[in-house]
Amino acid sequence: MPDSPDSPDSPRSPDSPVGSHWFEPIAEHLGRAYLRYSFTKGTRQEVDHLVDALGLVPGQRVLDVGCGPGRHAHELARRGLVVHGIDIAQRFVDLATEGAPPGATFERLDARALAFDAEFDVVVCLCQGAFGLMTANGDDETVLSGMARALRPGGRLALSAFNAYFAVKYFESAVFDADSGVNHEHTEVRDEQGRPATVDLWTGCYTPRELRLLLRSAGLRCDRIASVEPGGYGDAAPTVESAEFLVLATRI
Repeated sequence: MPDSPDSPDSPRSPDSPVGSHWFEPIAEHLGRAYLRYSFTKGTRQEVDHLVDALGLVPGQRVLDVGCGPGRHAHELARRGLVVHGIDIAQRFVDLATEGAPPGATFERLDARALAFDAEFDVVVCLCQGAFGLMTANGDDETVLSGMARALRPGGRLALSAFNAYFAVKYFESAVFDADSGVNHEHTEVRDEQGRPATVDLWTGCYTPRELRLLLRSAGLRCDRIASVEPGGYGDAAPTVESAEFLVLATRI
C-alpha cells in the first residue's frame, strides 16, 4: 500500500464531475459489511438530534455528501425529507439505491467537485471520519466550499469531523502526523463473507478552532460545535474525550 494519501489518487479530469479516490477499493471490498460496524448503529438517534437541532420539516431538500450505503439518507427520507445522496464509491451508491424509500435518490459524485448552486435547504456530511477521509489530501476548503455553494442562503449544514485531540490522546495503533493533521491507520476490514483485507486509512483530524476558520472561509456561520460519539449526538461542549465533533452552521 502507498505511504501517503496522495499517491493512490489518479489525476482528476477538469471536465469530469467524478475523480478517483483511495477509499474506493476499500468500499468495494466492504460492501454491505460496512453496516455491521458499531459506528453505523446509531442512525436513528443521530437523525432524531438533527431533526430537532436544524428544525427539519417534511419537504425540505437535503444533500447527503459522502452518503455511504445511504443509512442517514434513508432515515431522513422516511421522515418526509427529499434527500439526494452522493458518494465517490459506486458500490456504496448501488447499495444506497437498493430499497431506497420514496424521496431518496443517489448518484456517484466526487465531493471535491460539487457543482450544485443554492439547490438545497440542508447539507449533511456525517459518519465517523467521513469528512476527514475526503480531505486527507488537503482538499478541506474545496470540499467545504462545495457544500456551502449547494446551500440556499440561510440553509443549514451538519458536519461531523474527527477530533484531533482524541486522535493524539488515544490512537496508539495509528500514526498522527502533527504537520498535516492527518491520522494514518493500517488496519483490517472484512467483506460480506468475512474475508479480510489489510488496508490503509488516512483521516483528516480537526480542532474546533480549525473548523471555525474553515467555515468562515467558505461563507458559513458556525452555530455550534459539539463533542459527540456515533449514536450519541448532542450539545456537549468540545472536549478531548469524544471521537468526533458535530458542526452546525448556516450559509450567510
